[in-house]
Amino acid sequence: MLDDRAKLLLKALVERYIADGQPVGSRTLSRASGLELSPATIRNVMADLEELGLIASPHTSAGRIPTTRGYRLFVDTMLTVQRDPLTPPQLAPEQPQKVIANAAHLLSNLSQFVGVVMAPRRTSVFRHIEFLRLSERRFLVIIVSPEGDVQNRVIFTDVDYSQSQLVEAANFLNAHYAGLSMEQVRERLKSEVDMLRGEIASLMQAAVHVSSEALSQAQDEVVISGERNLLAVSDFSSDMGNLRRAFDLFEQKTQILRLLDISSQAEGVRIYIGGESQVVPFEELSIVSAPYEVDGRVVGTLGVIGPTRMPYDRMIQIVDITSKLVSNALSHRK
Repeated sequence: MLDDRAKLLLKALVERYIADGQPVGSRTLSRASGLELSPATIRNVMADLEELGLIASPHTSAGRIPTTRGYRLFVDTMLTVQRDPLTPPQLAPEQPQKVIANAAHLLSNLSQFVGVVMAPRRTSVFRHIEFLRLSERRFLVIIVSPEGDVQNRVIFTDVDYSQSQLVEAANFLNAHYAGLSMEQVRERLKSEVDMLRGEIASLMQAAVHVSSEALSQAQDEVVISGERNLLAVSDFSSDMGNLRRAFDLFEQKTQILRLLDISSQAEGVRIYIGGESQVVPFEELSIVSAPYEVDGRVVGTLGVIGPTRMPYDRMIQIVDITSKLVSNALSHRK
């Protein structure tokens, strides 16, 4: 455990390093902390912090910088979020895709880093379904979601169906199951299969399976804005390797999706510091994220990606406010 003096010095060191990006020496730390300590005492405390893995000494400087563990301790126990006046423009209640794109742009503008938003996770509900015969035992399933998105999937069946049988199956599904999720349709079909002719039932079960896959694959889109902002961050502009790895991360999107999906299961703002886990594999990057809701139900996540040396207090405020703006815009969309 750190004593109060060590905590104050670590807090002052992290805040100073975030502010100017330079390794912090004992003299600077003495002024920044406001503690009347001798340089020798401060050096002893810094040596203890270094031994604990909370700060490190770059080869080129006598000063110290925070490590991932140091940032984590700072964020979890020492960070105070100042509620400065922050009045971002309201997000108009438009189509979800436009709200998401505007939110990512807003996050990047306010933070001057990278804004990311995971599109709302929708239940796999269909509004309308059709079947089209392509060739023997090969059919096209056309699924229309409540939002008007259209997904097409080809299915192969053990038996052949005429176009009139396909129309009969589609009419039955649309009349009895439209508006239900695919999971609900699947459960209902299990209990109602005796009502249907065997061949029609098997066609519907195949259609439900492929439709569920199609609607789930249409989701999980990530909108990213402001990648070029990292070019102005000295931590990246001075190291092309760091910059390249960051842009690779944005291009692949898989890891960002995984992280945002984890974040949606937590309440409030979460901070992920680079190098702590495989979720954020780069020590140079941190992510501040928060879930957003539609009518009280969490449907997605948004956040800011920037250098580990970011002003976390301001990022928390930006992400928190933006998540509320997105929740409001999507909940009041007509």
